[in-house]
Parts: sequence; C-alpha cells; structure tokens
Amino acid sequence: MKTDNPPEFWLRGPVAGVPDLLQPVAHALLQAQEEIHDMMGEFPEAKLWERPSGMASAGFHLRHLAGVLDRLFTYARAEPLSRRQLAYLAEEGAPQEDITMPFLLKVLDAQLAKSLDQLTATDPQTLTQSRPVGRLQLPSTVLGLLFHAAEHTMRHTGQLLVTVKVLKQPL
Repeated sequence: MKTDNPPEFWLRGPVAGVPDLLQPVAHALLQAQEEIHDMMGEFPEAKLWERPSGMASAGFHLRHLAGVLDRLFTYARAEPLSRRQLAYLAEEGAPQEDITMPFLLKVLDAQLAKSLDQLTATDPQTLTQSRPVGRLQLPSTVLGLLFHAAEHTMRHTGQLLVTVKVLKQPL
C-alpha cells in the first residue's frame, strides 16, 4: 500500500554512519526536523512570538531546540559550556521580534546536522562513560545525554505542534 506520507524515520532503516546503539537518537532528531518543517510551512510569521494562554511561543521552541541540542551534545563531549552558549541560554525565552522563522529554522537545521555528525563520530565504547552536567555537575553518561537530547527534542516538537495548531485557528 503506497501512501503520500513516508513512514516515520525509525521505520526507514538505519541512518548511514550512525552506530547501531545511537540509531534511535538519529531517528528522533530526523523525525523532529521533518515534523517541524512540515508544521511551520504555512505558519504566519506574525504569530512567531505569540504565547497563547501563557504557553511558550513557537519562536521559543525553535530557539530552545537548537540551544538544548548544542548544550547536551557539548556535555556528551565532556566539554564545558562556552560563554556564547550561556548567553544563548539566557536569551532563549525572550521574544526576539527581529529574528525570523526562516532564520530560526536555518539555525535549528545547522544544529541538527552538527548533532548527527557527532553521533556518527561517537565511539560506542564511550556510551557508558560518566559525564557531569551543568554547574552542579550532576551525574549522567554519554548515552544518557544523547538519549535525553532525543527525548527532549521530541517533547518540544510536540509542544510546538500544539502551539502552532492553536495559533493557526481562526479567531
């Protein structure tokens, strides 16, 4: 049976170059990217920073997705966050009227590509290595951080979907 919609990424086979144990992370990131581009295709730019019923704006979700992927993958490499990353984090929630949706999608796509490159380069032997997270140096592992990156990305993709559907409804 042929349909117009391709199956979800986890049903499309392995992502080339990504270690077997990290395939679910790659699938989740690619699925989120596809869904985000589909949902934002006809989204009115004027509503990018609107917060219906106090929910986070679509603009926030797009900024946050790129930022959190950058931070979690940095921790997975056992690196501290840079000043640039900390500044980005501090600004994620603030409406940025001069930042456009195409720009946010471009930044997100670039971060997703960088994340997929890192997955490809990740040695599966390192997955259980300890990685401290944040200022409190909370315990995690390489696998824990990468799995959380996938889970967190899909969570915000779902939240973005709800926000977009609410804002697209006629008044």
